[in-house]
Parts: sequence; C-alpha cells; structure tokens
Amino acid sequence: MAEKPHLNVVFVGHVDHGKSTLVGRLLYETGAIDEQVIKRLEEEAKKVGKESFKFAWVMDQLKEERERGLTIDVAHRKFETSKYYITIIDAPGHRDFVKNMITGASQADAAILVVDAKDGIMPQTREHAALCFTLGIGQMIVVINKMDLVDYKEEDYEELKNDLVKLLKTMGYRDADKFLYIPASAFYGDNVTKKSDKMPWWNGPTVVEAIDTFKLPEKPIDKPLRIPIQDVYSITGVGTVPVGRVETGVLKVGDTVVFEPASHRLNRSIQGEVKSIEMHHERMDKAEPGDNIGFNVRGVGKKDVRRGDVAGHPDNPPTVAKEFTARIIVLYHPTAITAGYTPVFHAHTAQVACTFSELLQKLDPRTGAVVEENPKHLKTGDAAVVKVIPTRPMVIEKASDIPPMSRFAIRDMGRTIAAGVCIDITPA
Repeated sequence: MAEKPHLNVVFVGHVDHGKSTLVGRLLYETGAIDEQVIKRLEEEAKKVGKESFKFAWVMDQLKEERERGLTIDVAHRKFETSKYYITIIDAPGHRDFVKNMITGASQADAAILVVDAKDGIMPQTREHAALCFTLGIGQMIVVINKMDLVDYKEEDYEELKNDLVKLLKTMGYRDADKFLYIPASAFYGDNVTKKSDKMPWWNGPTVVEAIDTFKLPEKPIDKPLRIPIQDVYSITGVGTVPVGRVETGVLKVGDTVVFEPASHRLNRSIQGEVKSIEMHHERMDKAEPGDNIGFNVRGVGKKDVRRGDVAGHPDNPPTVAKEFTARIIVLYHPTAITAGYTPVFHAHTAQVACTFSELLQKLDPRTGAVVEENPKHLKTGDAAVVKVIPTRPMVIEKASDIPPMSRFAIRDMGRTIAAGVCIDITPA
C-alpha cells in the first residue's frame, strides 16, 4: 500500500472551547486509539469527577495536565482520513503556553480553529487566529463546537459564523468567507466523523471530510538547504550527530554542510561531510523538507554546534544577521514598546535577545497600509515595521527568500509580546 500524503494540522482556540475533546474524539473514531484506552480513561475520569474530560485526556497524558484539566505541552498524535495521514499539533489554549503554540504552529500546514458556540469569540480566539496568519498558515477550518449548549440551533451557528468571518478578515484572511465553518459537538460526536441527526439543517461536511479539503503544501525542495538544529548528540562509534527538521532544500549523504552562526561564533568555518542520515532509526540516502532527522557529520565536534544553529550548503550558507528589518504585530504589552527595548526573539530553534533599534512605520493591521512614519511607541494591537539588532549572531532569512526561516515570536516577562516576519537583512 502506498503511503498517504502527510499533513501537519494545528488545533487552536481559546481554553476550554473543546480542542482536546475534539482531538480525542477524532483519534478514537478514526481508530487511532483503541476502545480499551478510552474505557480506562473513562474510569479514571469518573474517579475524579471529570467525566466530560475523557476524550481530552487522550491528548493530555501528562499527569499534571490531568490534574489541572489543561493542555500544557504541544502533543503530537497521528490519525488517518481517507486522503491524508495527519499529524495533529495540539496547541495549548492557556495564555502562558502561547510559546509552545508558536513552535507548534510554525510547523503546521493547516489549522483548525475551535470556537465554543455559546461563549463565542474570546481573547485567545483572536490571538491564535492572528498567530496562524502571521506564521503563514493559509488554510483553516473553523469548528463551531459545543452546539449542544445552544440546542443545535441554526441561527446561533449563523450569527457566530458571521462574526468569525469578520474577525478572520480583519486578521488578514481575505478568503475567510470561503473557509468551512462546521457546527459540531465533540463531546457527543456530532459532525466529527459521523453526520449528526440533531442538525438536519447542516448539509456540509463533517470535520474529517473537511480535513480532506486541505491542500498539500509544495515541498520547498528547490530552495537552499536549511536545517535548524534542535539537539546535538555524540554517539560512540559514530561521532557528532546533529538533530533537526529539514525546513527547505535537500540533504544527501556525501554533502558538505556548514553551520551558522557557529562559524561566526568560533571564528572558523564549522563544516564537514555528511556520512549518514537517519529518520525514526532508519538509514536514508537523502532528507527533504518536513523530515525530522539525525545526521552524522565528519569533521565537526559536539562542542562546535548547538541548538539554534542552522545547517546549510557552503555555496548558499544560512544568513547571519548583523541587523534586520521586520514586520511585527504586537499581541500583548503592558505599557508600550519603544526603541531600545530588548526582548527575546524565538526564531526556528534559536532564542536570541534582540534590540529594537528603530520603529520605522506603524501599519494598519487590517490592510498593511502605513498610518504613521517613525512612531514613538507601539502598543497592544499595533502592527509595525521595525529595525532590530541581535545581541549575538543569529540566523534568520528574508520572507521573500525562505519563508519558513523568516518567522519569529517575541517573548518577555514570561509571555508572548509579538510575532513577526523578517523582510530585509544586513548580513554580518
């Protein structure tokens, strides 16, 4: 049997709107988890009086999460539709966990936004939708969940749908009216994988059928090679093995690779020959975008390379920025951002403190039009073009050249302040 094409889908939405329950229900009804597991979880849930959490618990396997009833980490799970092999990225709804949500969403090909039919649009509904747009996720399905709480009424669905179309359009999704908005109850299984008999007025697809309308993204194999490094291992008898996900380009056994900003950091070229490539403990001759790999490099020591470095080919090495220009959207700031502010930028696997050296333009977040030149400060909700100087060498690429390597989140005081993309670079 030929393998189905693979799609990464991130589930986003406000806390308690039913993301985990929806995911649990999808996994259960597509046969990705067996009856026994659900039965066991049901019994455990009964014991602590949290019966409504039984499906959510499938995703929330960390003990602490169960006790708090929250999703903390980004859990990865897989299931199949008739067309695709899906990896679910379950993004936490709680605001302290937005950082994980960003690392999750930046790997996603498509998003499913879950909104509670009764509660409607909440702060994180907005925040997550904005992040999905900023992180370049162009395809989205909206699940209007918990329809049981509004007696499965069509008018409640229509009203919320209209509000959501408006919201997503202001975020930048011009085609928001073409997205699918599916009325569902994840808890009772209405319109998840089976058509609901409680909503005879709905003749659109179930959630699973809707997922099959997503399109596969083009694999950016023709772009220069970029592999952000997540970890580096030293394996006896093998040598140094960096681990990371290929974002763009193709890596083949026998290639020479160079690491940046390691070479800048150590003032010598950190490069070597790729002796072997492995994915899921299987040897492979070449790796393509989306592959999570370990690769052994001869001539590079374990101390030379670290998390946040990026591997590329020497003829088109990863770009190390002396300074860069970025387009950002401020998601939250208690006061205002001014020139001189130095928060931490999270770009691919790197975390680097960077200083806002100049605020160039304030933009209308809806249209992108310039509303003010050289603004004095930026506050929550503002979009802007800014100039940024990293406090130490970091790799970032222009959105027009290598989009996956251009995105970043800005964090400070334990929360996400802004998200953005790099639009121009002065190389080091």
